[in-house]
Amino acid sequence: MAEILSPLPGTFYMRPAPDAPHYKKVGDSVAIDEVIGLVEVMKMFTEVRSEVSGKVLRYTVENEDPIEAGQVLMIVE
Repeated sequence: MAEILSPLPGTFYMRPAPDAPHYKKVGDSVAIDEVIGLVEVMKMFTEVRSEVSGKVLRYTVENEDPIEAGQVLMIVE
């Protein structure tokens, strides 16, 4: 198992827009450098990209949760 960590503090978003589908759902496959979410800090959005490939086991945060730098966002098998 591997963890995908937040690169910076802010608000985590699981989808690119409120009416858009999630970047990834539990059970989906994820590839290296694939976007898994966004972190918003002061109206600037930064893509969170996977550094591993595998299957999404679970998110450890919810959509729009406040997060810290280095916090685990997703567990990948």
